[in-house]
Amino acid sequence: MARVSHLLLLLSILSYIAGTAKSAATTRGGATAFIKSSCSATTYPAVCVQSLSAYGSAIQQNPRQLTQTALSVSLSKAQSTKTFVTKLSHFKNLKTKEYEAIKDCLDEVGDSADRLSRSIQELKNFGKAKGQDFLWHMSNVETWVSAALTDENTCIDGFAGKALDGKVKASIKTQVVNLAQVTSNALSLVNSYASKH
Repeated sequence: MARVSHLLLLLSILSYIAGTAKSAATTRGGATAFIKSSCSATTYPAVCVQSLSAYGSAIQQNPRQLTQTALSVSLSKAQSTKTFVTKLSHFKNLKTKEYEAIKDCLDEVGDSADRLSRSIQELKNFGKAKGQDFLWHMSNVETWVSAALTDENTCIDGFAGKALDGKVKASIKTQVVNLAQVTSNALSLVNSYASKH
């Protein structure tokens, strides 16, 4: 009799585990489909899906969480880009124009990170705001993310011209272009979230 009850207990535990795994897989699948669908309206959908897919369990199918995560990913990318550009500014044998462009870029990327951070805080803080109050807060978020994107593009523009061609320009441009793509996607998701309320 004890063996039968142990067997039943074991079977019920296995059934529970299997059900939980299936439920998690269904949730993951739903989150992935939601992310892909949301990203399809962005300027860089493949970058969007790639940068957000790892956060599917947190995002679920929640537009606000998707927007919050997109901004957080953009901020994280801005901070790592700032660190990268800072390291490049310490290279020896930089041309004067390269150093000046790097220094300006560092300021722009720093401003971008600051604006993205403010956007995240604004989105977190306004909670369940509705109507005009919601629109005011979302307008702030949209303005700051748009300004962050402008900062990133200004950094890239600072390396225009053949005089700055070389490894430094190429490596900074690769980093900042990726940051701008992630930020552009975040802005699209912010705008989409705002338009649905």
